[in-house]
Amino acid sequence: MTTRANQPEAVNGSRGARPSQPHKNRQPHKRRPTDSPDVKLSKLLSYILRHGAAKEGLQLREDGSISLKNLCSIERLQNTPFEQIKRIVDTNDKKRYTLFEEAAEDGSKEWFIRATQGHTIEIKRPPLVKLTAETLPKCIVHGTTRDKIPLIKQTGLSRMRRTHIHFAPGLSSDKGVISGMRTTANAFVWVDGLRAMEDGIDFYLSENGVILSSGLGETGAIPEKYFKDITFRN
Repeated sequence: MTTRANQPEAVNGSRGARPSQPHKNRQPHKRRPTDSPDVKLSKLLSYILRHGAAKEGLQLREDGSISLKNLCSIERLQNTPFEQIKRIVDTNDKKRYTLFEEAAEDGSKEWFIRATQGHTIEIKRPPLVKLTAETLPKCIVHGTTRDKIPLIKQTGLSRMRRTHIHFAPGLSSDKGVISGMRTTANAFVWVDGLRAMEDGIDFYLSENGVILSSGLGETGAIPEKYFKDITFRN
């Protein structure tokens, strides 16, 4: 009986050597695509107007708006063209921002901008319409992901760090539905809005058509008993 254990190691292609094989399955490292200037600016606007105005040394008005003059006074936004900001507002698929003019004390016009929803900072007088039993949409659905459903069933829908829980009046594929959930959502919690409203849970409509609720009392949640159904998308 022969054994290979004590045989000398073959070199330079002699018998017993294993020719080196290229790593066929090794994929080249892919760099993450860099954001375009407009996307970078949109993310910065979202951060400032929804979350970080105070950290940037800016003060929003009670309705969550700020003049472009004040906004563009910070270093990261200096020299930002008005046309670029307007383009971002006009083309944003979720209608996240509102840009509007107001008359100043001297009679001149001044531009203001605000985020339509999604705040983690308190807005004292947000431009929201309080919904009634007559104006409440028939569909009130919250989009999330499958892995979140067990916790949601246990603790209810929560506003988390935001000031409101976000709902849409239908799925993103439905006609006329602009915003209210992430496109990555694959689990959907359908809420009985009328029943929730009867128990003191308020609903509001934002400027871009998102349905908002601060939940029940201090809990900031909408319990499972108000769920009509939970559905999933493959």
